[in-house]
This record gives sequence, structure tokens and C-alpha cells, in this order.
Amino acid sequence: MVKITNKKITYKISKPLRKYLINYAREHKMPLSYTDLMRYENAITLFDKEGKDTLWVSVFYSQDDMNHIYYGLKKIYAILKANGDLTVMQHLFVDRIDLCLYGNSKPFRVRIVNKINDNFDYFYIKNADASRIYGLELEHILSPNSMNYYTDGDTLIEEHIVGIPGDMFIKNYLHAPTVNKIRLAKEFVKFNERCFVRLLGDMHSSNFVVAITPDFEEVEYRIRAIDFDQQSYEGKKLVYLPQYFTQNNAFIKIGMEVLTPETVKQYQKEERSMIATRLRASRYRIKELGDAVMKDNISTEENTYQLKNELAEHYKDTEFLKCKNMGAVVRTSLRMLLKYS
Repeated sequence: MVKITNKKITYKISKPLRKYLINYAREHKMPLSYTDLMRYENAITLFDKEGKDTLWVSVFYSQDDMNHIYYGLKKIYAILKANGDLTVMQHLFVDRIDLCLYGNSKPFRVRIVNKINDNFDYFYIKNADASRIYGLELEHILSPNSMNYYTDGDTLIEEHIVGIPGDMFIKNYLHAPTVNKIRLAKEFVKFNERCFVRLLGDMHSSNFVVAITPDFEEVEYRIRAIDFDQQSYEGKKLVYLPQYFTQNNAFIKIGMEVLTPETVKQYQKEERSMIATRLRASRYRIKELGDAVMKDNISTEENTYQLKNELAEHYKDTEFLKCKNMGAVVRTSLRMLLKYS
């Protein structure tokens, strides 16, 4: 089993990455920055429905700041959801702004409500971290999930990812009689494979959600990462395999009950084939992203050395040993996908 003990370093957006973001319309001028939201005057602990501390605090601003900030947040929501059409703002109001004090990026979570029908939505404002942005882009290109986000200088705006947090799913849903264990186990195998191929680490149950979609005869499950801070940073190979986190043992147990080694290999091959198809379809975009990450610094020399050696042993391929930085390790991992798929 694996556990991350050291806090990850935050990396600024480099010039090559910024150029990529501009080319693919990810960079957008916003009315507010992350530092603007840090001007709050008071904060209170946010509790869940059961009265437990959520580790978030709700923040409050002075009257002068509040009017400016709330208008800016509604405008950001219009940019994120309606391509900047400000007419959607007339029925919206900011219900709450929460701050997570324990996360790497110390994100703000904004709750927006439609006053006509009380429907609500969330989005996040964070300190921009290059690792996270590379993670978001790889998720957008190589997974079945589209990622909606923008950067503006050192600020990152992210759309809320809908789903049941993995730890909550284990506690409240996993053992329900209606759960299709085979489909759920199959999805975890595929999720495990996606994370390993693109080197997304730290995918324990608090860092992903389970989305449930009714099918005409059954239900489908989709496991989606929600934390991308550990994109290709750690040196241990096992960090990039969700199956080795103790928090995910409940999923592993179900997989052992309902899947055979042969079916696991089949699902792994299916997922690798799908990733390879997406990789080929987006080869120009992935090349530009690869060019940026090859020039970037997104990990330490020690982590790079350890990971490239462990992956060389895993794949029985010395190509990894030629890698000079973590960006090269990521690119080589994707090339292994094409080589062995």
C-alpha cells in the first residue's frame, strides 16, 4: 500500500504552457483574481448535514468589497457556462463562498443559485499550479471526460465535477442491493489504467467521484478524478495506481469477488485501446502539450530519477532511462501506450 507524506511543490505557469493555453482558448481575462477573494474579513466553519466539520470555511466580505466581488463572480460564471453571455446573470445570485484551508491550492468554492427555481451550481477559483493544469489537459484529451476551465495569470477557474465523492460512495452506496458490482469493478479497473498511463497520482477515494447514469436496463458508473495536483510529480510508481491506496480497498474487494484475472486484462486492454484512439485523434494537440511539458519543471530531480527507473523496470523498456525531466517521462509513458497497444 502507498501513502503520500510530503506536500507537493506548487509550480508557476511557464511561458511554453501559457502559449499553449492561449492557443487553445484556455486563457481568458477575468473580472476577479484569486487574490481578490483573499480579502475576506470573517470566516465561519462549514458543517455538513450531520453536523460534522467539512474542513471548509464560509467567508464574508465588507459591504464595499462584497458588491464588487459578487458581481465579478456572476460574470465569471457567465464566462464559464455561457461563453460570456451576461444576460444569464440577471437571474443569478451568489449564495455562498467557501474556502478550503487544507488543500494545496487553497481553493475557493462559489455556490451560484438561480433565483427563479432555486437550482444551484458550483465553480472553483484556485491558485494556478502548472501540475494541475497539465493534469486537467491530459484528462480532457485522453479520458472520456471534457474539462471546462480557464486561467488568467496566476488564477485558475474550474467547473464543478458532478458525482458522489468516492469515500461517501463507499460509505453510503457501495453495499446497496441495487449496485451492479461487475460494472462498478470494471470501471475501477479502467480508471486505474487511465491514471497509470497518463501518470495521475494520489487517486484515493477522497480525490475522485462516482457518477451514476441510468441505462435502459441497468446503470453505468463513471469514476472521475477531481484532484489533479499530483499529475506526474511523485517518484513512486505505485502512487499512480489507485489500486494500491488503502482508502480504495472496498473497490478492490468487489473486483476480486466478481472479476477474474482474464476479465481484468481484457478491461485493461479495452481502456488502453480507447486512450490510444484519443491520443491519435488529438495528436497535434497532445504534441503541443508535450512540447510545453518537455520544457517545463514539474517535479524534482530525485522523483524523476526514481520514476523513470521504476517505469523502465515495469515496461522492461530502457527508453525511460533517457528521460531528462518529468515531462519526458510523461511523453514516454504515452509512447509506451502506442507501442504496446
